Amino acid sequence: MNNFIAYNPTKLHFGSGVVNDLGINASQLGKHALLVYGGGSVLRNGSYSDTLKQLEEQGIGVTEISGIKPNPAVDDVKEAVKTGQEAGVDMVVAVGGASVIDSAKIIAICIPDDCDAWKVMTGKHEPSGALPIIAVLTLAATGTEMNAIAVLQNHETREKIGFKNDLLYPAHSFLDPTYTLSVPSNYTAFGTVDLIAHSLEAWFGEGDASLSDRFVVSIIREALEYGPALMNDTGNYDLRARIMWAATNALNNLTIYGRSSGDWGVHALGHVLSFLYDTPHGATLSILYPAWMKVMKMRAKNRIEQLGLELFGKSDVDETIKEFKAYFSLLGSPVKCADAGIDASHRNEILELMNKNHAEGIHHKLSDPEREELLTYVF
Repeated sequence: MNNFIAYNPTKLHFGSGVVNDLGINASQLGKHALLVYGGGSVLRNGSYSDTLKQLEEQGIGVTEISGIKPNPAVDDVKEAVKTGQEAGVDMVVAVGGASVIDSAKIIAICIPDDCDAWKVMTGKHEPSGALPIIAVLTLAATGTEMNAIAVLQNHETREKIGFKNDLLYPAHSFLDPTYTLSVPSNYTAFGTVDLIAHSLEAWFGEGDASLSDRFVVSIIREALEYGPALMNDTGNYDLRARIMWAATNALNNLTIYGRSSGDWGVHALGHVLSFLYDTPHGATLSILYPAWMKVMKMRAKNRIEQLGLELFGKSDVDETIKEFKAYFSLLGSPVKCADAGIDASHRNEILELMNKNHAEGIHHKLSDPEREELLTYVF
């Protein structure tokens, strides 16, 4: 078990109506908020109006940035930074899913530092500080509400990458499962896949950490039990709450303590599909994780066997892979590229960008031939 530092400064407010405490907490952080959100869903589910009301009741000035897209682009972040600087904001409030919150995190660094967002993402600028961040989550998936990670894509460099820094932890995150009741079935499925994939990235990381392993198994068991039930009853508050809390814990450091690292290879591969075809993040993971396990059959044999025994009562590697594919299919998430509308004519284009971007894990590296092998399993 490796040495580690346990640290998570985010104060997380969970449950129905918790946004009613947002205003008083925001008033302790600043006087002028940059309110960042995406499109119509936050207007329909009440999260935008509830948040705006809280800020206005405390006399907090508000400058709005809307239109943040899924698979968020660095150019939109740059525009938001400019707007925030001109308005003189002193905090960033994000209402939405991971795309909005991740964008807000980088915005919060770039406004006071007056720096280029992509230089931050690529490690060419070392942040000196950040504005306080408040997150109001409307989609259970990535865990960004309680971690120090942001992901952005750059159409000019043809990359989608992540950045991690302790400055990115939200000061407060508000998780009301009520806001997720109207999430469509497909994105409900993608979010559930995402929390499983985050748990798997920890499982296949480097290091021996038995308690972290047990956390991983427990989180995935929550998804295995409650995910299908939720797909059959998407308006069920209790099921929404269980999946939302599982998604937070899948990537709030709980599963990584004692390891040298997670792996993150499947995420790197999936980012290529998201970049090229705007494929939803969770959909890329359900397509690629079983294929990645096939490529890793010998290298990660013991870990796949142990995982299968814990989750499915089966230690056979092939059976474990079949169980994951069957579960993803049960949710309605794609397990082949064709299921996501990506036909075989795109195979070379995908392989070329995967190789160009050296899409691989931190622990389990991939060669060009292995990436080519992987694609034979998804077409």
